[in-house]
Amino acid sequence: MRLRSARPSDLRHLAPIEESGGALFVEHLGEQRAAPLLGDPPSGFERADRPGEIVVADDEGTVVGFVHVLWLEDAEGTHAHLEQLSVLPSRGRRGIGRALVGQAVDEARWAGHDELTLCTFRDVPWNGPFYARSGFEEVVRPTGHLAAIREAERVLGLDECGPRLAMRRVVTRW
Repeated sequence: MRLRSARPSDLRHLAPIEESGGALFVEHLGEQRAAPLLGDPPSGFERADRPGEIVVADDEGTVVGFVHVLWLEDAEGTHAHLEQLSVLPSRGRRGIGRALVGQAVDEARWAGHDELTLCTFRDVPWNGPFYARSGFEEVVRPTGHLAAIREAERVLGLDECGPRLAMRRVVTRW
């Protein structure tokens, strides 16, 4: 398995990979609580239209996961934000997600950012606890881009699924 920048031919695989995780959320949260998570994810082409980087996990020509890092601007400047991390459930628990997070940190570093942020579910094992083990810390009082993202999540009903939190990881420069 290798990590590489997404190619145009990879983009059609991203939404199905993200969608494949829905069953895990239904199993963990229950169908009613997971309902806001089960809508159609953005297509890979929609993701590619946003400023940032998409890195895929390629296993002998098959895309099995991806990470999408956005470059977001607000009054405080430009920020690196981990928008989505998805790995096919059949390929889970093999270090692919951890490797993709490491690549997201590198992408933020190479772009000159001091931190990488994200928003996630606090209590879902492959969300908050996973990111905490990956060096992310909770942002107790989100401001700027994180406050805006958290508000958008509330409007979408994600808080109905379970407690959400904003997190950040300091990105050390070489």
